[in-house]
Amino acid sequence: MTTAAPLLDVRDLEVVYRTARGPVNAVRGVSFAVAPGEIFGLVGESGSGKSTVGLAVMGALRPPAAVRGDVRYRGEPLLTKSPAALRALWGRKLSIVFQNPGSTLNPVLRAGAQVMEVLQEHEGLDRAAAFARTVELFDAVQLPDPAGVAGKYPHQLSGGQQQRVSIAMALACDPDLLVMDEPTTGLDVTTEARILELVRSLRARTGAAILYISHNLAVIAQLCDAVGVMYAGELVETGPVAEVFARPTHPYTLALLRCLPRVDAPSAQRLLPAIEGALPDPAAPVTQCQFAARCPMAEDRCRREPPPLVEGLPGRTSRCFFWEKVPAPDAVPAERVRAASRTVDTGTAVLEAHGLTHEYGMPGRRLVPVLGAPPLRALDNVSLAVGGRETLAIIGESGSGKTTLGRCLVGLLRPTAGDVMLRGHTLPRRPERWTRSTRRHMQIVFQNPDLTLNPRRTVFEAVARPLELFGGGTREDRRRRAAAMLEAVKLGARYLDRLPHQLSGGERQRVAIARAFAADPDIVVCDEPTSALDVSVQAAILNLLAVLQDSRGVSYVFISHDLSVVRHLADRVMVIYRGSVVEEGRTEDVFASPRDAYTKALLAAVPTLKTPAET
Repeated sequence: MTTAAPLLDVRDLEVVYRTARGPVNAVRGVSFAVAPGEIFGLVGESGSGKSTVGLAVMGALRPPAAVRGDVRYRGEPLLTKSPAALRALWGRKLSIVFQNPGSTLNPVLRAGAQVMEVLQEHEGLDRAAAFARTVELFDAVQLPDPAGVAGKYPHQLSGGQQQRVSIAMALACDPDLLVMDEPTTGLDVTTEARILELVRSLRARTGAAILYISHNLAVIAQLCDAVGVMYAGELVETGPVAEVFARPTHPYTLALLRCLPRVDAPSAQRLLPAIEGALPDPAAPVTQCQFAARCPMAEDRCRREPPPLVEGLPGRTSRCFFWEKVPAPDAVPAERVRAASRTVDTGTAVLEAHGLTHEYGMPGRRLVPVLGAPPLRALDNVSLAVGGRETLAIIGESGSGKTTLGRCLVGLLRPTAGDVMLRGHTLPRRPERWTRSTRRHMQIVFQNPDLTLNPRRTVFEAVARPLELFGGGTREDRRRRAAAMLEAVKLGARYLDRLPHQLSGGERQRVAIARAFAADPDIVVCDEPTSALDVSVQAAILNLLAVLQDSRGVSYVFISHDLSVVRHLADRVMVIYRGSVVEEGRTEDVFASPRDAYTKALLAAVPTLKTPAET
């Protein structure tokens, strides 16, 4: 950690939202400082207050949010500045990158125009100079064909490309303070590695102070100098990142570290030690330790009074009465439960694909010569087989063809060539000719349940739809079976009449899994089902998938860019590059001794909990 005077100084920050049911305390008494050239990480579960802190630091919160405390940029208070004074700083001295570029980029402006606007406003560049600088920035964030991307609209770019445009916009004026709120969530490992290298180069080139908000502990370990762990709106631990992750002094930090699958070590068991329970009600008064209800170390004192944030070890703080008793992350707790052993039936293939090829643009083949562009081949002669109770992982960068393969397997896309076989029977090339029985046996869970759950349909209607299509029965029967499925995914019948917006992200994903399993399938394609979830919810979802596989004998095609999750869950792994299979084998064999250069590059790009000083 640097000893220079802080560029950003936050003291006793509090954020209260005024709601119909009363005040909601989103952030309580948060204090930290970030010096020039320092990267300070904020970690914690969804709902812990991380993003609220980032917005408050930028001075971007407005009523019904009430912000109290002191936030200073180069010694000047930000919270009392006028909107006009803040606008003069935003983009030029203070910049922010959000998690979802789809909601931050203007859909009616070309990507280049949005960056040029920042340069013309703050740097006074003319149009030609602004365009030239935009192309340079797009090249710096490693966008392919920077000039071409500048002329495209956001919807014409992939998610990773959209995020790089957002980062280029934030870096356009070399800001002094950069807030990055989950900037690499949902990106593949190689794109993530490039983004992290960009952040390091910005720090080295300009000496910027960076507040990096993430639920990815490995990214924090690789990138940050210091870390603050947030829980229920409070900082519960702070200190140098290497020291905090090696010797946590708060049980919540320890729990986060333990529920993280590791790419640098084989899985010792199928179940991860997920954090049971949920965050406390932010509207309730604080009368005890906020983590006490979920903490295995909690004693009577923890339930009687809230602990203060105290300095235990030098340069470290912890909000725990018993910080000295917190064990090391590598010490395996006795209560850790091992999943039931599985017998994988590799002799009988549940699902097979032979020579699958898919080309986008084929319906317009007659127009291709006129437009001068051949169809895009997203899949090229891909073959696979998945045995009973087996998990086959499909990995590769964004745009490699993973999702296209998954959609071809379940009949959402019609392959240009090749066959799909279910239990030895070749399915019609045209998915609309698939029987209802076939569709019942093949289900899919998508990455984002927000886009797959109808916001106007209750949880019961979502889960009961497959029962209605494939199982029949009366409404009462379907409701009883839907309740049983919700129990299986650890939600319960009380969720039946709720709407999707009344659920957390992890709960919505559980509903999506319950819907897929309601049809009692033989094979489930899981397309990035945990990529946007924090580590504790991710652990719960991975445990759920493992338990359902053990109890129902289902097979998985698990599509993911998170190689840590793949190593934990998968029996075999298939690596796809530009639509073609470049390597396939047992997970441990591929991870221990990759043969293809592309596989080696993917594995080398994965961040681990070892800090750069330790590697």
